[in-house]
Formats: sequence, C-alpha cells, structure tokens
Amino acid sequence: MTTLIWCLFIATLLPLLAKGPVAYAMNKLGGYNNQHPREQQNKLTGFGARALAAHQNAFESLIIFVPAILLAITTQHTDTNIALLAIIHVCARILYNLLYLINIDKLRTLVWGIATFSSFAIIWQCIP
Repeated sequence: MTTLIWCLFIATLLPLLAKGPVAYAMNKLGGYNNQHPREQQNKLTGFGARALAAHQNAFESLIIFVPAILLAITTQHTDTNIALLAIIHVCARILYNLLYLINIDKLRTLVWGIATFSSFAIIWQCIP
C-alpha cells in the first residue's frame, strides 16, 4: 500500500511541477502577469502553449487516477499488479509531460494511452 500512496502523492504533485515551464514561458512573454495570468496564458504559442496544455492535462489525468488508487486502497486490492500499474501511470505521466514540451506528438499520445489504460486497469482489478 505504501507504493500506492507514494504514487498518489507524486501524481498530485505533477500538475504543480508542470506549472514551472508555463511560468517560464509567461515570464518570457513580457514578464509573469500575476494580475491576469489566464489572459496571458491565452497568448502563449509554441513551447508556452504546449507547456500550458501539459499542465492542464496533468490535472485532467487525476480525475481517473486518484479514484482508482482510492478504490484500490479502500477495497484492499493493493497487490503487486496494482502497484505496478500505479508506477506505470506515474512514469508515463512524467514522460508524457516531457514529450509534450519537446513536441513529440505521436509518442506522447501513445504514452497518454498507457497512463490512462493503467488507471482503468486498476479499477478493473478492483471489481469483484
């Protein structure tokens, strides 16, 4: 169960870490506009736009992963297979963000699928 909790912790940190490149791109766009950051984010292009999309997608991935992990913990399905799926999800999400930043779209989409599949596989394994 410790592995699942660590994976949950890391996955919830990823959107915050993904904000770093967004802030960097915003700063290059005339300085970080803390009064209207979303307005400034809408003006990002290239690397900045990809960084913003990766940041937003990191939040979106939590919608599936967090309930999957909580379901596994509460139903006591915390075996090695579930832990491996959680690790795969976290690794895939880290790789996904990097691929988004360096603009490798097809591989990024494949990695997104792997991360998403792993979350659903965790849920599937909790079904009695």
